[in-house]
Amino acid sequence: MTTAGFIPVGDGEYVGSNPSERFPVWTRGNAGEVYPHVIYPLTYTSSWDSGVRAMKAAVLKGGLIGNKDFSEGPDVAVASGVFGGYAYLNLTFARVTAIRFPRGKAEDVDMSIMGQAEAPPHVAHPDDKSILASLRGLRHVVRTLRTKELPQLDADKAKVRDTRGRLGSLSQRTDDELRSEIDRLQPFFQELFTRHLFVSGQAAMMSGVLTKICEDNLDDPNMAIRLTAGIGDVESAAPSAALFRLGRLVADSDDLTAEFDSGLEGIEDRIAALDSRGAVEFAAHFERFLFDFGSRGPNEWDLGSEVWDTDHRLPLALIDRMRGADETHDPALQQQRLSTDRQIAVEDARSQLKGLTRKFFDRALQTTVLFSQGRERAKTTVVAGIHEVRMAVRELDRRAIERGGGGQKGDILFVTVDELDQYLTDPTSRSNDISERRRMFDFLSSLEPPFFIDGEMPPVETWPKRGGTLEHAMPGTVLTGLPGCTGLARGTARIVTSPGDPGALGPGDVLIAPLTDPAWTPLFVPADAVVVDVGAVMSHAAIVSRELGIPCVVSVTDASKKIRDGDIVEVDGDAGTVTIIG
Repeated sequence: MTTAGFIPVGDGEYVGSNPSERFPVWTRGNAGEVYPHVIYPLTYTSSWDSGVRAMKAAVLKGGLIGNKDFSEGPDVAVASGVFGGYAYLNLTFARVTAIRFPRGKAEDVDMSIMGQAEAPPHVAHPDDKSILASLRGLRHVVRTLRTKELPQLDADKAKVRDTRGRLGSLSQRTDDELRSEIDRLQPFFQELFTRHLFVSGQAAMMSGVLTKICEDNLDDPNMAIRLTAGIGDVESAAPSAALFRLGRLVADSDDLTAEFDSGLEGIEDRIAALDSRGAVEFAAHFERFLFDFGSRGPNEWDLGSEVWDTDHRLPLALIDRMRGADETHDPALQQQRLSTDRQIAVEDARSQLKGLTRKFFDRALQTTVLFSQGRERAKTTVVAGIHEVRMAVRELDRRAIERGGGGQKGDILFVTVDELDQYLTDPTSRSNDISERRRMFDFLSSLEPPFFIDGEMPPVETWPKRGGTLEHAMPGTVLTGLPGCTGLARGTARIVTSPGDPGALGPGDVLIAPLTDPAWTPLFVPADAVVVDVGAVMSHAAIVSRELGIPCVVSVTDASKKIRDGDIVEVDGDAGTVTIIG
């Protein structure tokens, strides 16, 4: 019998969704940045439904989607879903919003979500177009263009900050008090995630409007990118500046440098044993860094992930790669340069526009900046709130293992929220379920999920194994993608598949990655350029590269497999190309 929230997968079952028939095409584009790995059952059952409600509330508020578009029933995934344990966005659903947008077409959303990936074609449906929805969407555009501030995002941030540490010492709290944190996640997540999604939609919409103005009136296909480089106050880039300062503390201290040169194993204890001003200063700054940014890390939206606060080896590995970067890579200095360059670009654009077109351009640019900053601020707030729940889950997990006289770390992640009370009372009661779900988790994690699903999910037996290789590109080969941030750079390619293992990446190298999320951001600082397999102009890699001022090319299909680690490559962020030099 299938457990509630679970669907058959391969020779077992795992948490997942029932796909929409009305909106048949799904994509990992963008969803892979938020949930790059298989989702744990506890995360899915404690927050996915509230996330779905948040998605519905956000799109209904935008006007282009109506209640009729959700008429297939409450158990059918429409805008987002989970298949084979992996998160997906509904591409057909997004395409319909684009079609209903004034002068919009399906291809517009393809580029904004996935870049140049070849998606299944859109199949027209009688309900795709709606004059009423288009009118509501036009009204939404006008309202968005009139927005000059986002005070609610600051209020949300303050709310989460004020609740930090509410539980105090976790070990002193009762099971019920810790359990209530998980119950609190659903309404909290729904409220803040709705705001994040709504603002993200406005950011994408305004970016599209700005791009259209530039394409129609300015003789520079990359002008919109130049205009949004170095806008400042992008919160996902903030940890990079803090890590750069920590890296400089190491570089300026002989004893700290010696400890890092000796390897990262046990380095915190070794630094704590040092009796030097540099070591004391580093420890204080590192503690502050964890307080400010400890909720960030790989797969940070999942309750079961290790983040910087729970595994200090992750940020220490980033500092180790950062300490060799000289002052020219200082994010603060880069911000000053980019601010000047951006102002020049703005004045250049405005000089080519007249009358109402210039006024429209001004408002589109201002709102694009406002909502781009807001998107990252809202995302940071949600992640910080999730982390508070993550810490309660970890403490309950520790107690359950002790109480049950065995088990493994993380067992709690494999029970559903409805099974949680029984599990906490008697951890052995769910042993068989946990064992089977761990097996399925490991099996699904070993597979590469399809980037697109058209109609039904392909059987998992047909999914390729992770770690597969392709024939390497030969010298002279030009790989094409999309401009993420303008500029030209040449350097040694470093293939990095996890932000927790940056390998030999160092100053002057070119970071080549499958995709990136905020946990990768500090690796951008020592790099001279960034290339990612998938992504679009509003993807994480593009946004952060523009904020740090380094050339970036996104949507370079299979770049991390075609390029050898150690190859010399040239990255042209204006043309959207990567050339293998040798």
